[in-house]
Amino acid sequence: MPTTRTTTTTSSTDTTTRSTDTTTSSTTVTGVTSRSGAVLRRAAAVAALTAAGVLVAAGAASAHVTVHPESYTQGATDGVLTFRVPNEDDAVTTTKVQVFLPTDHPVLGVLVSPRDGWTASVKNTRLKTPVKTDDGTITDAVSEITWTGGKIAAGQFEDFDVAFGQLPDDVGRLTFKTLQTYSDGKTVRWIEEAAAGADEPENPAPVLELTTKGADEAAQDGAGAAAPSASAKSSASAAGSASGDDSTARGLGAAGLAVGVLGLAAAAFAVVRGRSAGSRPE
Repeated sequence: MPTTRTTTTTSSTDTTTRSTDTTTSSTTVTGVTSRSGAVLRRAAAVAALTAAGVLVAAGAASAHVTVHPESYTQGATDGVLTFRVPNEDDAVTTTKVQVFLPTDHPVLGVLVSPRDGWTASVKNTRLKTPVKTDDGTITDAVSEITWTGGKIAAGQFEDFDVAFGQLPDDVGRLTFKTLQTYSDGKTVRWIEEAAAGADEPENPAPVLELTTKGADEAAQDGAGAAAPSASAKSSASAAGSASGDDSTARGLGAAGLAVGVLGLAAAAFAVVRGRSAGSRPE
């Protein structure tokens, strides 16, 4: 009888020990799973914030007035300049656009292409130094073009096409200072010029680079082809996004998404590694 009681006590003790081990093991696995979930949530949040930051930067990068194409050959004739105006204000619409053409190096034979919903007015200025051409001496040129009556909504842009007869052949670039007026009366002055080697200013003026004659004949051909392309794109301006047609913005957006994917992959690896560590015996 004493032997029987001893055996019963030992069995009870073994059962209690196994139960305790099982409870400890369960607690350990639960702790690992909880920590892994927290790691995953933190990594996902970081990846999302990083991607969002890159996409915001991409949008900001394209939100200023530009001229297309970006370059022409000096003295180029019979071309088109397209001024792209995005609306960067989420609360109001753009209702007026003024583009100022240089008169010290004038653009000759300017004609404004009609734009649905907008009315264009053109101002001529007498030149201080007349320009001699094959057709005679030019004494005045267009110095300002103003578009009114239309609207550019938030997140959209408008293309304004201007044809020219001849560009100057004695300068390396043309700056077109621009004023953009919103429905609340605010005016953004796109008039700043970047110094050589300096960062782009906050409100840069549209700049057209003029390349040397004969230096690269292909450049002129490319510029001529780019002009009608920009004009064709303008038909979609009522529904387009300013950042949607900007290749740099698309590149930055793709980079942001890639960062997000890498962050999630790292988080998944951390979870698998944590679970593996939790399953190993002490």
